[in-house]
Amino acid sequence: METDHNYVLIALQMMGSLSLLIYGMRVMSEALQKMAGPGLRHILAKMTTNRFTGILTGMLVTCAVQSSSATTVMTVSFVSAGLLTLLQAISVIMGANIGTTLTAWIMSLGYSLDLTDVVYPCFLLGIIFIYIKRHHIFGDFLFGIAFLFLSLVMLSNAGKAMDLEHNHDAISFFASFDTSSYLTILIFLGIGTLITCIVQSSAAVMAITILLCSTGVLPIYLGIALVMGENIGTTATANLAALGANLQARRAALAHLLFNVFGVTWVLIVFYPFVDMVCGLVGYNPAAGGQASRLPVVLAMFHTCFNLTNTIVLVGPIKQMERVVCWLLPEKQETKEDTFRLQYIQSGLVQTPEIAVLQAQKETAAFAERVGKMFGMVCQLFIENSDKQFAELFKKIEQEEEATDKTELEIAQYLEHVSDDHLSGETKHKIRQMMREIGELESIGDACYKLAQIIERKHETDKKFTQHQTEQLHAMMALCTQSLTQMNVVMHGHRKDHSIQDTYRMENNINKMRKKLKEENAVSVDEQEYSYSLGTLYVDIVNELEKLGDYIVNVVQARFS
Repeated sequence: METDHNYVLIALQMMGSLSLLIYGMRVMSEALQKMAGPGLRHILAKMTTNRFTGILTGMLVTCAVQSSSATTVMTVSFVSAGLLTLLQAISVIMGANIGTTLTAWIMSLGYSLDLTDVVYPCFLLGIIFIYIKRHHIFGDFLFGIAFLFLSLVMLSNAGKAMDLEHNHDAISFFASFDTSSYLTILIFLGIGTLITCIVQSSAAVMAITILLCSTGVLPIYLGIALVMGENIGTTATANLAALGANLQARRAALAHLLFNVFGVTWVLIVFYPFVDMVCGLVGYNPAAGGQASRLPVVLAMFHTCFNLTNTIVLVGPIKQMERVVCWLLPEKQETKEDTFRLQYIQSGLVQTPEIAVLQAQKETAAFAERVGKMFGMVCQLFIENSDKQFAELFKKIEQEEEATDKTELEIAQYLEHVSDDHLSGETKHKIRQMMREIGELESIGDACYKLAQIIERKHETDKKFTQHQTEQLHAMMALCTQSLTQMNVVMHGHRKDHSIQDTYRMENNINKMRKKLKEENAVSVDEQEYSYSLGTLYVDIVNELEKLGDYIVNVVQARFS
Protein backbone atom coordinates (compact mmCIF):
# COMPACT_ATOMS: atom_id res chain seq x y z
CA MET A 1 0.00 0.00 0.00
CA GLU A 2 2.85 2.35 0.88
CA THR A 3 4.47 1.57 -2.48
CA ASP A 4 1.26 2.50 -4.30
CA HIS A 5 1.12 5.75 -2.32
CA ASN A 6 4.72 6.52 -3.33
CA TYR A 7 3.92 5.94 -7.00
CA VAL A 8 0.95 8.32 -6.77
CA LEU A 9 3.18 11.03 -5.27
CA ILE A 10 5.84 10.43 -7.92
CA ALA A 11 3.21 10.56 -10.68
CA LEU A 12 1.93 13.88 -9.30
CA GLN A 13 5.51 15.16 -9.13
CA MET A 14 6.01 14.21 -12.79
CA MET A 15 2.80 15.93 -13.91
CA GLY A 16 3.72 19.01 -11.89
CA SER A 17 7.21 18.99 -13.41
CA LEU A 18 5.78 18.76 -16.93
CA SER A 19 3.41 21.65 -16.15
CA LEU A 20 6.38 23.67 -14.93
CA LEU A 21 8.31 22.75 -18.08
CA ILE A 22 5.49 23.98 -20.36
CA TYR A 23 5.09 27.16 -18.30
CA GLY A 24 8.82 27.85 -18.28
CA MET A 25 9.04 27.44 -22.06
CA ARG A 26 6.08 29.76 -22.52
CA VAL A 27 7.45 32.48 -20.21
CA MET A 28 10.88 32.33 -21.84
CA SER A 29 9.44 32.40 -25.38
CA GLU A 30 7.09 35.32 -24.70
CA ALA A 31 9.84 37.31 -22.95
CA LEU A 32 12.21 36.86 -25.89
CA GLN A 33 9.53 37.87 -28.39
CA LYS A 34 8.82 41.03 -26.36
CA MET A 35 12.52 41.84 -26.03
CA ALA A 36 13.00 41.44 -29.78
CA GLY A 37 9.89 43.52 -30.51
CA PRO A 38 10.09 45.20 -33.92
CA GLY A 39 13.49 43.57 -34.51
CA LEU A 40 11.93 40.12 -34.65
CA ARG A 41 9.43 41.30 -37.23
CA HIS A 42 12.17 42.87 -39.36
CA ILE A 43 14.32 39.73 -39.12
CA LEU A 44 11.47 37.56 -40.41
CA ALA A 45 10.38 40.06 -43.05
CA LYS A 46 13.80 41.00 -44.44
CA MET A 47 15.91 37.87 -44.00
CA THR A 48 13.71 35.74 -46.25
CA THR A 49 14.91 36.91 -49.64
CA ASN A 50 15.43 33.30 -50.76
CA ARG A 51 14.73 29.81 -49.48
CA PHE A 52 18.13 29.43 -47.79
CA THR A 53 18.02 32.71 -45.86
CA GLY A 54 14.42 31.83 -44.94
CA ILE A 55 15.55 28.50 -43.47
CA LEU A 56 18.39 30.22 -41.61
CA THR A 57 15.98 32.83 -40.24
CA GLY A 58 13.49 30.22 -39.02
CA MET A 59 16.31 28.27 -37.41
CA LEU A 60 17.83 31.28 -35.60
CA VAL A 61 14.49 32.63 -34.38
CA THR A 62 13.44 29.21 -33.06
CA CYS A 63 16.78 28.75 -31.31
CA ALA A 64 16.19 32.15 -29.70
CA VAL A 65 12.58 31.70 -28.58
CA GLN A 66 12.99 27.95 -27.92
CA SER A 67 9.66 27.06 -29.51
CA SER A 68 9.03 25.98 -33.08
CA SER A 69 5.30 26.43 -32.42
CA ALA A 70 5.88 30.09 -31.51
CA THR A 71 7.94 30.65 -34.66
CA THR A 72 5.41 28.85 -36.85
CA VAL A 73 2.39 30.68 -35.43
CA MET A 74 4.34 33.94 -35.78
CA THR A 75 5.12 33.07 -39.41
CA VAL A 76 1.47 32.26 -40.10
CA SER A 77 0.58 35.64 -38.56
CA PHE A 78 3.00 37.43 -40.91
CA VAL A 79 1.55 35.57 -43.91
CA SER A 80 -1.91 36.62 -42.74
CA ALA A 81 -0.70 40.23 -42.42
CA GLY A 82 0.79 40.11 -45.92
CA LEU A 83 4.40 40.50 -44.72
CA LEU A 84 5.57 37.12 -45.99
CA THR A 85 4.63 35.17 -49.08
CA LEU A 86 3.64 31.51 -48.80
CA LEU A 87 6.98 30.49 -50.33
CA GLN A 88 8.93 32.51 -47.76
CA ALA A 89 6.80 31.09 -44.94
CA ILE A 90 7.51 27.49 -45.99
CA SER A 91 11.27 28.12 -45.85
CA VAL A 92 10.96 29.74 -42.39
CA ILE A 93 8.93 26.75 -41.15
CA MET A 94 11.65 24.38 -42.44
CA GLY A 95 14.22 26.35 -40.46
CA ALA A 96 11.98 26.33 -37.38
CA ASN A 97 11.98 22.52 -37.43
CA ILE A 98 15.80 22.50 -37.39
CA GLY A 99 15.91 25.16 -34.66
CA THR A 100 13.65 23.16 -32.37
CA THR A 101 16.29 20.40 -32.17
CA LEU A 102 18.19 22.67 -29.75
CA THR A 103 15.38 22.08 -27.24
CA ALA A 104 15.91 18.33 -27.52
CA TRP A 105 19.65 18.74 -26.86
CA ILE A 106 18.99 20.95 -23.81
CA MET A 107 16.65 18.29 -22.42
CA SER A 108 19.02 15.43 -23.12
CA LEU A 109 21.80 17.32 -21.33
CA GLY A 110 19.39 18.02 -18.48
CA TYR A 111 19.29 14.31 -17.79
CA SER A 112 23.07 13.98 -18.04
CA LEU A 113 24.16 17.09 -16.10
CA ASP A 114 23.14 18.50 -12.72
CA LEU A 115 21.43 21.79 -13.56
CA THR A 116 20.64 22.71 -9.94
CA ASP A 117 23.64 25.04 -9.78
CA VAL A 118 22.16 27.09 -12.65
CA VAL A 119 18.54 27.19 -11.41
CA TYR A 120 18.85 29.21 -8.21
CA PRO A 121 21.12 31.97 -9.55
CA CYS A 122 18.63 32.40 -12.43
CA PHE A 123 15.76 32.80 -9.96
CA LEU A 124 17.75 35.31 -7.90
CA LEU A 125 18.83 37.42 -10.89
CA GLY A 126 15.37 37.10 -12.41
CA ILE A 127 13.56 38.60 -9.41
CA ILE A 128 16.11 41.44 -9.23
CA PHE A 129 15.54 42.35 -12.89
CA ILE A 130 11.74 42.02 -12.53
CA TYR A 131 11.80 44.73 -9.85
CA ILE A 132 13.89 46.95 -12.13
CA LYS A 133 11.03 48.14 -14.35
CA ARG A 134 13.20 48.86 -17.37
CA HIS A 135 14.49 45.28 -17.40
CA HIS A 136 11.46 43.35 -16.13
CA ILE A 137 11.13 41.45 -19.44
CA PHE A 138 14.70 40.17 -19.10
CA GLY A 139 13.76 39.08 -15.57
CA ASP A 140 10.82 37.13 -17.01
CA PHE A 141 13.25 35.49 -19.45
CA LEU A 142 15.57 34.39 -16.61
CA PHE A 143 12.59 33.05 -14.66
CA GLY A 144 11.53 31.06 -17.74
CA ILE A 145 15.02 29.52 -18.01
CA ALA A 146 15.02 28.75 -14.28
CA PHE A 147 11.61 27.06 -14.47
CA LEU A 148 12.73 25.08 -17.53
CA PHE A 149 15.89 23.79 -15.86
CA LEU A 150 14.14 23.18 -12.53
CA SER A 151 11.46 21.09 -14.26
CA LEU A 152 14.18 18.97 -15.91
CA VAL A 153 15.87 18.41 -12.53
CA MET A 154 12.51 17.46 -10.99
CA LEU A 155 11.70 15.09 -13.88
CA SER A 156 15.10 13.45 -13.58
CA ASN A 157 14.61 13.00 -9.83
CA ALA A 158 11.11 11.61 -10.37
CA GLY A 159 12.47 9.13 -12.90
CA LYS A 160 15.14 7.96 -10.46
CA ALA A 161 12.56 7.69 -7.64
CA MET A 162 10.30 5.51 -9.78
CA ASP A 163 13.21 3.09 -10.21
CA LEU A 164 11.59 1.72 -13.37
CA GLU A 165 14.71 -0.21 -14.35
CA HIS A 166 13.99 -2.55 -11.41
CA ASN A 167 10.21 -2.57 -11.85
CA HIS A 168 9.39 -5.95 -13.39
CA ASP A 169 5.83 -4.94 -14.33
CA ALA A 170 7.01 -1.88 -16.30
CA ILE A 171 9.82 -3.85 -17.94
CA SER A 172 7.42 -6.66 -18.87
CA PHE A 173 4.86 -4.19 -20.27
CA PHE A 174 7.27 -2.52 -22.68
CA ALA A 175 9.00 -5.80 -23.45
CA SER A 176 5.64 -7.19 -24.62
CA PHE A 177 5.82 -4.92 -27.66
CA ASP A 178 7.62 -6.31 -30.69
CA THR A 179 10.11 -3.59 -31.62
CA SER A 180 10.78 -5.29 -34.95
CA SER A 181 7.13 -4.89 -36.01
CA TYR A 182 6.05 -1.88 -38.06
CA LEU A 183 2.60 -2.11 -36.41
CA THR A 184 4.18 -1.43 -33.02
CA ILE A 185 6.11 1.54 -34.44
CA LEU A 186 2.89 2.95 -35.95
CA ILE A 187 1.03 2.51 -32.65
CA PHE A 188 3.67 4.47 -30.71
CA LEU A 189 3.83 7.07 -33.49
CA GLY A 190 0.07 7.55 -33.10
CA ILE A 191 0.40 7.79 -29.30
CA GLY A 192 3.09 10.47 -29.67
CA THR A 193 0.92 12.43 -32.10
CA LEU A 194 -2.18 12.21 -29.90
CA ILE A 195 -0.42 13.25 -26.68
CA THR A 196 1.28 16.21 -28.40
CA CYS A 197 -2.04 17.37 -29.85
CA ILE A 198 -3.64 17.18 -26.40
CA VAL A 199 -0.92 18.91 -24.34
CA GLN A 200 0.00 21.32 -27.19
CA SER A 201 3.69 21.00 -26.30
CA SER A 202 6.19 18.87 -28.19
CA ALA A 203 8.73 19.72 -25.47
CA ALA A 204 6.59 17.96 -22.84
CA VAL A 205 6.32 14.80 -24.97
CA MET A 206 10.06 14.89 -25.64
CA ALA A 207 10.68 15.17 -21.88
CA ILE A 208 8.46 12.14 -21.18
CA THR A 209 10.19 10.13 -23.91
CA ILE A 210 13.66 10.99 -22.65
CA LEU A 211 12.61 10.11 -19.09
CA LEU A 212 11.31 6.67 -20.10
CA CYS A 213 14.32 5.93 -22.31
CA SER A 214 16.85 7.10 -19.72
CA THR A 215 15.49 4.55 -17.22
CA GLY A 216 16.07 1.78 -19.77
CA VAL A 217 12.49 0.46 -19.81
CA LEU A 218 11.48 2.03 -23.15
CA PRO A 219 13.38 0.59 -26.12
CA ILE A 220 15.00 3.18 -28.39
CA TYR A 221 12.90 2.19 -31.42
CA LEU A 222 9.68 2.93 -29.53
CA GLY A 223 11.11 6.16 -28.11
CA ILE A 224 11.99 7.35 -31.61
CA ALA A 225 8.47 6.42 -32.79
CA LEU A 226 7.10 8.73 -30.06
CA VAL A 227 9.44 11.52 -31.23
CA MET A 228 8.19 11.08 -34.82
CA GLY A 229 4.62 11.36 -33.58
CA GLU A 230 5.55 14.50 -31.66
CA ASN A 231 6.79 16.03 -34.95
CA ILE A 232 3.32 15.58 -36.47
CA GLY A 233 1.43 16.59 -33.31
CA THR A 234 3.31 19.85 -32.95
CA THR A 235 1.79 21.10 -36.23
CA ALA A 236 -1.64 21.17 -34.55
CA THR A 237 -0.86 24.45 -32.77
CA ALA A 238 -0.37 26.46 -35.97
CA ASN A 239 -3.27 24.74 -37.76
CA LEU A 240 -5.65 25.48 -34.88
CA ALA A 241 -4.48 29.10 -34.77
CA ALA A 242 -4.99 29.43 -38.54
CA LEU A 243 -8.57 28.11 -38.54
CA GLY A 244 -10.06 31.59 -38.36
CA ALA A 245 -7.35 33.17 -40.51
CA ASN A 246 -7.27 34.03 -44.20
CA LEU A 247 -6.48 31.58 -46.98
CA GLN A 248 -2.74 32.27 -47.16
CA ALA A 249 -2.35 31.76 -43.40
CA ARG A 250 -4.19 28.42 -43.57
CA ARG A 251 -1.95 27.37 -46.46
CA ALA A 252 1.18 28.18 -44.42
CA ALA A 253 -0.09 26.08 -41.50
CA LEU A 254 -0.96 23.22 -43.87
CA ALA A 255 2.55 23.40 -45.37
CA HIS A 256 3.97 22.81 -41.88
CA LEU A 257 1.82 19.68 -41.51
CA LEU A 258 2.72 18.34 -44.97
CA PHE A 259 6.43 18.96 -44.35
CA ASN A 260 6.44 16.87 -41.17
CA VAL A 261 4.12 14.15 -42.52
CA PHE A 262 6.39 13.74 -45.56
CA GLY A 263 9.42 13.43 -43.27
CA VAL A 264 7.77 10.82 -41.07
CA THR A 265 6.67 8.86 -44.16
CA TRP A 266 10.13 8.51 -45.70
CA VAL A 267 11.70 7.74 -42.31
CA LEU A 268 9.18 4.93 -41.80
CA ILE A 269 10.23 3.42 -45.14
CA VAL A 270 13.89 3.23 -44.00
CA PHE A 271 13.12 3.19 -40.28
CA TYR A 272 15.43 0.51 -38.90
CA PRO A 273 18.51 1.32 -41.04
CA PHE A 274 18.07 5.05 -40.33
CA VAL A 275 17.73 4.55 -36.56
CA ASP A 276 20.74 2.20 -36.53
CA MET A 277 22.74 4.82 -38.41
CA VAL A 278 21.81 7.50 -35.83
CA CYS A 279 22.70 5.15 -32.99
CA GLY A 280 26.05 4.50 -34.64
CA LEU A 281 26.77 8.25 -34.67
CA VAL A 282 26.68 8.36 -30.86
CA GLY A 283 28.23 4.95 -30.29
CA TYR A 284 25.10 3.11 -29.14
CA ASN A 285 24.23 -0.45 -30.16
CA PRO A 286 20.44 -1.06 -30.13
CA ALA A 287 20.88 -4.83 -30.44
CA ALA A 288 23.15 -5.07 -27.39
CA GLY A 289 20.92 -2.90 -25.16
CA GLY A 290 22.20 -1.37 -21.93
CA GLN A 291 23.87 2.06 -21.82
CA ALA A 292 20.51 3.69 -20.94
CA SER A 293 22.32 6.92 -20.05
CA ARG A 294 23.19 7.40 -23.75
CA LEU A 295 19.59 7.10 -24.95
CA PRO A 296 18.66 10.80 -24.34
CA VAL A 297 21.57 11.75 -26.64
CA VAL A 298 20.35 9.22 -29.24
CA LEU A 299 16.89 10.82 -29.20
CA ALA A 300 18.33 14.33 -29.59
CA MET A 301 20.59 13.13 -32.42
CA PHE A 302 17.65 11.45 -34.19
CA HIS A 303 15.58 14.61 -33.88
CA THR A 304 18.42 16.61 -35.45
CA CYS A 305 19.15 14.13 -38.26
CA PHE A 306 15.45 13.76 -39.05
CA ASN A 307 14.78 17.50 -39.41
CA LEU A 308 18.06 18.25 -41.20
CA THR A 309 17.59 15.47 -43.74
CA ASN A 310 13.94 16.35 -44.27
CA THR A 311 14.86 19.97 -44.98
CA ILE A 312 17.66 18.98 -47.38
CA VAL A 313 15.25 16.69 -49.26
CA LEU A 314 12.47 19.30 -49.56
CA VAL A 315 14.43 22.54 -50.02
CA GLY A 316 14.82 21.81 -53.76
CA PRO A 317 11.16 21.15 -54.64
CA ILE A 318 9.87 23.92 -52.33
CA LYS A 319 7.90 25.53 -55.20
CA GLN A 320 6.24 22.21 -55.97
CA MET A 321 5.30 22.00 -52.28
CA GLU A 322 3.71 25.44 -52.57
CA ARG A 323 1.69 24.26 -55.58
CA VAL A 324 0.47 21.20 -53.68
CA VAL A 325 -0.68 23.37 -50.75
CA CYS A 326 -2.47 25.76 -53.13
CA TRP A 327 -4.10 22.78 -54.86
CA LEU A 328 -5.30 21.34 -51.53
CA LEU A 329 -6.63 24.76 -50.40
CA PRO A 330 -7.83 26.50 -53.58
CA GLU A 331 -9.21 30.02 -53.67
CA LYS A 332 -12.98 30.12 -53.44
CA GLN A 333 -15.31 32.52 -55.15
CA GLU A 334 -15.90 35.42 -52.79
CA THR A 335 -19.41 35.38 -51.39
CA LYS A 336 -21.45 38.28 -50.08
CA GLU A 337 -20.54 37.36 -46.50
CA ASP A 338 -16.83 37.38 -47.35
CA THR A 339 -17.17 41.06 -48.38
CA PHE A 340 -17.16 42.10 -44.71
CA ARG A 341 -14.29 39.90 -43.61
CA LEU A 342 -11.18 41.66 -42.39
CA GLN A 343 -8.09 40.90 -44.47
CA TYR A 344 -5.26 40.96 -41.95
CA ILE A 345 -6.63 40.81 -38.41
CA GLN A 346 -7.06 37.27 -37.16
CA SER A 347 -7.77 37.23 -33.42
CA GLY A 348 -6.66 33.61 -33.03
CA LEU A 349 -3.17 34.50 -34.23
CA VAL A 350 -2.28 37.20 -31.70
CA GLN A 351 1.13 36.31 -30.26
CA THR A 352 2.68 39.57 -29.12
CA PRO A 353 1.50 43.20 -29.11
CA GLU A 354 4.09 43.94 -31.81
CA ILE A 355 2.48 41.48 -34.24
CA ALA A 356 -1.03 42.57 -33.24
CA VAL A 357 -0.29 46.26 -33.83
CA LEU A 358 1.33 45.42 -37.17
CA GLN A 359 -1.79 43.54 -38.29
CA ALA A 360 -4.02 46.39 -37.12
CA GLN A 361 -1.90 48.91 -39.08
CA LYS A 362 -2.25 46.82 -42.24
CA GLU A 363 -6.00 46.52 -41.66
CA THR A 364 -6.33 50.27 -41.10
CA ALA A 365 -4.47 50.95 -44.36
CA ALA A 366 -6.85 48.52 -46.13
CA PHE A 367 -9.76 50.41 -44.52
CA ALA A 368 -8.41 53.65 -46.00
CA GLU A 369 -8.28 52.00 -49.44
CA ARG A 370 -11.86 50.86 -49.01
CA VAL A 371 -13.25 54.34 -48.31
CA GLY A 372 -11.20 55.65 -51.25
CA LYS A 373 -12.92 53.16 -53.56
CA MET A 374 -16.26 54.03 -51.97
CA PHE A 375 -15.81 57.69 -52.93
CA GLY A 376 -14.99 56.52 -56.45
CA MET A 377 -18.43 54.86 -56.53
CA VAL A 378 -20.02 58.14 -55.44
CA CYS A 379 -18.28 59.98 -58.32
CA GLN A 380 -19.57 57.31 -60.70
CA LEU A 381 -23.09 57.60 -59.22
CA PHE A 382 -23.05 61.34 -59.93
CA ILE A 383 -22.70 60.77 -63.68
CA GLU A 384 -24.90 57.64 -63.94
CA ASN A 385 -28.04 58.13 -66.11
CA SER A 386 -29.48 54.61 -66.29
CA ASP A 387 -32.10 54.03 -63.57
CA LYS A 388 -31.16 50.36 -63.21
CA GLN A 389 -27.42 50.99 -63.00
CA PHE A 390 -28.04 53.91 -60.61
CA ALA A 391 -30.11 51.73 -58.26
CA GLU A 392 -27.50 48.94 -58.28
CA LEU A 393 -24.64 51.35 -57.60
CA PHE A 394 -26.53 53.11 -54.80
CA LYS A 395 -27.27 49.73 -53.20
CA LYS A 396 -23.57 48.87 -53.37
CA ILE A 397 -22.61 52.17 -51.67
CA GLU A 398 -25.19 51.40 -48.98
CA GLN A 399 -23.59 48.00 -48.38
CA GLU A 400 -20.14 49.61 -48.27
CA GLU A 401 -21.36 52.04 -45.60
CA GLU A 402 -22.49 49.09 -43.47
CA ALA A 403 -19.11 47.45 -44.07
CA THR A 404 -17.23 50.57 -42.91
CA ASP A 405 -19.26 50.60 -39.67
CA LYS A 406 -18.45 46.95 -39.05
CA THR A 407 -14.78 47.39 -39.97
CA GLU A 408 -14.37 50.25 -37.49
CA LEU A 409 -16.03 48.21 -34.74
CA GLU A 410 -13.96 45.07 -35.34
CA ILE A 411 -10.62 46.92 -35.50
CA ALA A 412 -11.53 48.87 -32.34
CA GLN A 413 -12.45 45.67 -30.47
CA TYR A 414 -9.21 44.06 -31.59
CA LEU A 415 -7.16 47.06 -30.42
CA GLU A 416 -8.98 47.02 -27.08
CA HIS A 417 -8.07 43.35 -26.72
CA VAL A 418 -4.43 44.15 -27.47
CA SER A 419 -4.52 47.01 -24.93
CA ASP A 420 -5.16 44.47 -22.16
CA ASP A 421 -1.53 43.31 -22.51
CA HIS A 422 1.51 45.00 -20.99
CA LEU A 423 2.48 47.54 -23.63
CA SER A 424 5.36 49.93 -24.17
CA GLY A 425 4.68 53.68 -24.43
CA GLU A 426 5.36 53.55 -28.18
CA THR A 427 2.86 50.72 -28.73
CA LYS A 428 0.20 52.52 -26.68
CA HIS A 429 0.73 55.63 -28.82
CA LYS A 430 0.30 53.59 -32.03
CA ILE A 431 -2.97 52.15 -30.71
CA ARG A 432 -4.28 55.65 -29.86
CA GLN A 433 -3.31 56.78 -33.37
CA MET A 434 -5.21 53.92 -34.99
CA MET A 435 -8.27 54.42 -32.79
CA ARG A 436 -8.47 58.00 -34.06
CA GLU A 437 -7.74 56.97 -37.67
CA ILE A 438 -10.49 54.34 -37.85
CA GLY A 439 -13.01 56.78 -36.35
CA GLU A 440 -12.22 59.36 -39.03
CA LEU A 441 -12.19 56.73 -41.80
CA GLU A 442 -15.66 55.63 -40.73
CA SER A 443 -16.73 59.31 -40.92
CA ILE A 444 -15.44 59.40 -44.52
CA GLY A 445 -17.64 56.37 -45.22
CA ASP A 446 -20.62 58.21 -43.67
CA ALA A 447 -19.87 61.30 -45.78
CA CYS A 448 -19.77 59.16 -48.95
CA TYR A 449 -23.14 57.64 -48.07
CA LYS A 450 -24.65 61.09 -47.38
CA LEU A 451 -23.36 62.29 -50.74
CA ALA A 452 -24.98 59.26 -52.39
CA GLN A 453 -28.29 60.06 -50.64
CA ILE A 454 -28.20 63.69 -51.86
CA ILE A 455 -27.43 62.53 -55.41
CA GLU A 456 -30.31 60.01 -55.12
CA ARG A 457 -32.70 62.82 -54.08
CA LYS A 458 -31.67 64.80 -57.16
CA HIS A 459 -32.08 61.69 -59.34
CA GLU A 460 -35.62 61.10 -58.01
CA THR A 461 -36.70 64.71 -58.67
CA ASP A 462 -35.37 64.39 -62.24
CA LYS A 463 -33.74 67.81 -61.90
CA LYS A 464 -30.52 68.49 -63.76
CA PHE A 465 -27.62 70.66 -62.71
CA THR A 466 -26.48 73.34 -65.12
CA GLN A 467 -23.31 72.70 -67.10
CA HIS A 468 -21.43 75.16 -64.85
CA GLN A 469 -22.66 73.41 -61.66
CA THR A 470 -21.71 70.00 -63.04
CA GLU A 471 -18.23 71.19 -64.02
CA GLN A 472 -17.64 72.78 -60.60
CA LEU A 473 -18.78 69.66 -58.73
CA HIS A 474 -16.53 67.50 -60.91
CA ALA A 475 -13.63 69.82 -60.09
CA MET A 476 -14.34 69.66 -56.35
CA MET A 477 -14.69 65.87 -56.46
CA ALA A 478 -11.34 65.71 -58.26
CA LEU A 479 -9.75 67.66 -55.39
CA CYS A 480 -11.26 65.22 -52.87
CA THR A 481 -10.04 62.25 -54.93
CA GLN A 482 -6.55 63.76 -55.01
CA SER A 483 -6.66 64.28 -51.23
CA LEU A 484 -7.86 60.68 -50.65
CA THR A 485 -5.06 59.37 -52.87
CA GLN A 486 -2.49 61.32 -50.86
CA MET A 487 -4.05 59.99 -47.63
CA ASN A 488 -3.64 56.40 -48.86
CA VAL A 489 -0.01 57.08 -49.82
CA VAL A 490 0.63 58.26 -46.25
CA MET A 491 -1.28 55.32 -44.70
CA HIS A 492 0.78 52.76 -46.65
CA GLY A 493 4.17 54.38 -46.13
CA HIS A 494 6.38 55.73 -43.37
CA ARG A 495 5.46 59.19 -42.17
CA LYS A 496 9.10 60.30 -42.40
CA ASP A 497 8.84 59.84 -46.18
CA HIS A 498 5.89 62.24 -46.50
CA SER A 499 4.88 65.76 -45.55
CA ILE A 500 1.56 66.72 -43.98
CA GLN A 501 1.81 70.06 -45.79
CA ASP A 502 0.61 68.41 -49.05
CA THR A 503 -2.64 67.40 -47.33
CA TYR A 504 -3.06 70.85 -45.75
CA ARG A 505 -2.62 72.47 -49.18
CA MET A 506 -5.27 70.23 -50.75
CA GLU A 507 -7.69 70.81 -47.87
CA ASN A 508 -7.17 74.57 -48.20
CA ASN A 509 -8.03 74.35 -51.91
CA ILE A 510 -11.23 72.41 -51.07
CA ASN A 511 -12.23 75.05 -48.47
CA LYS A 512 -11.60 77.91 -50.91
CA MET A 513 -13.64 76.17 -53.58
CA ARG A 514 -16.56 75.54 -51.20
CA LYS A 515 -16.62 79.25 -50.25
CA LYS A 516 -16.47 80.30 -53.90
CA LEU A 517 -19.23 77.89 -55.03
CA LYS A 518 -21.57 78.88 -52.19
CA GLU A 519 -21.16 82.56 -53.08
CA GLU A 520 -21.75 81.80 -56.78
CA ASN A 521 -24.82 79.73 -55.90
CA ALA A 522 -26.39 82.56 -53.88
CA VAL A 523 -25.98 84.94 -56.82
CA SER A 524 -27.34 82.42 -59.36
CA VAL A 525 -30.44 81.67 -57.25
CA ASP A 526 -31.08 85.40 -56.81
CA GLU A 527 -30.81 85.88 -60.56
CA GLN A 528 -33.12 82.86 -61.07
CA GLU A 529 -30.64 80.94 -63.23
CA TYR A 530 -32.02 77.83 -61.52
CA SER A 531 -34.49 77.02 -58.74
CA TYR A 532 -33.85 77.41 -55.03
CA SER A 533 -34.40 73.64 -54.47
CA LEU A 534 -31.78 72.74 -57.08
CA GLY A 535 -29.41 75.26 -55.49
CA THR A 536 -30.00 73.63 -52.09
CA LEU A 537 -29.06 70.18 -53.47
CA TYR A 538 -26.00 71.74 -55.07
CA VAL A 539 -24.82 73.39 -51.82
CA ASP A 540 -25.54 70.20 -49.83
CA ILE A 541 -23.13 68.29 -52.07
CA VAL A 542 -20.53 71.05 -51.83
CA ASN A 543 -20.78 71.13 -48.00
CA GLU A 544 -20.53 67.34 -47.73
CA LEU A 545 -17.47 67.30 -49.98
CA GLU A 546 -15.86 69.92 -47.73
CA LYS A 547 -16.64 67.80 -44.64
CA LEU A 548 -15.09 64.80 -46.37
CA GLY A 549 -11.94 66.88 -46.93
CA ASP A 550 -11.84 67.69 -43.19
CA TYR A 551 -12.10 64.00 -42.26
CA ILE A 552 -9.21 63.22 -44.63
CA VAL A 553 -7.05 65.84 -42.88
CA ASN A 554 -7.97 64.34 -39.50
CA VAL A 555 -6.81 60.89 -40.64
CA VAL A 556 -3.46 62.24 -41.85
CA GLN A 557 -3.02 64.33 -38.68
CA ALA A 558 -3.58 61.19 -36.58
CA ARG A 559 -0.93 59.45 -38.64
CA PHE A 560 1.58 62.26 -38.06
CA SER A 561 0.74 62.77 -34.37
